[in-house]
Amino acid sequence: MNFEYLLKQIAFIQEIDKLKYIQRKTCLFNSQRKENDAEHSWHLAIMAMVLAEHANEPVDTMKVVKMLLIHDLVEIDAGDVFLFDTAINHTNTHAERLAAERLFGLLPAEQALEFTEIWEEFEAAETPEARFAKSIDRLEPVLQNVSNGGGTWKEHQISYAQVVQKVQTMAHGSETLWSFAKALIDDSVEKGFIQKEH
Repeated sequence: MNFEYLLKQIAFIQEIDKLKYIQRKTCLFNSQRKENDAEHSWHLAIMAMVLAEHANEPVDTMKVVKMLLIHDLVEIDAGDVFLFDTAINHTNTHAERLAAERLFGLLPAEQALEFTEIWEEFEAAETPEARFAKSIDRLEPVLQNVSNGGGTWKEHQISYAQVVQKVQTMAHGSETLWSFAKALIDDSVEKGFIQKEH
């Protein structure tokens, strides 16, 4: 039996284990421990399954889950860029494109194409699934920061206006989740977790 096809899949599986070592800026709920990208992706996938009914339009939940499990794999090579970083654009498309080509290129051609197309769809945020996936990706850090008394918002002195500017894009995928997040953000100002003015 020729295992060449399977060996390509195994090589990809082994390579993406590195996602567990990519540290994010946000901490786990009610914790001081930084979340890693694999934990983040897993949590988003579960959130999508639980919250799919709140999407603005009907979505293929399995496709959303695929997007959320795949979307940050490129950070194995490109690294995680803090959402509020002012020196590096959060959407570092050139570095991420090279990472996608290398990582998905480990897979057999048909799967490499499928994974690339799903990743590109997420990045473009033009389909209902991609817009909803982006909403979920923005919601989790809000919940984490609230649970941690401001978390990275407080640590990096992020203003209310900055938070709203970055998080309000949630509305494109879910008006309901954005309304909920906005209420949490507003409450965080009252609690002193976020500065009203920068």
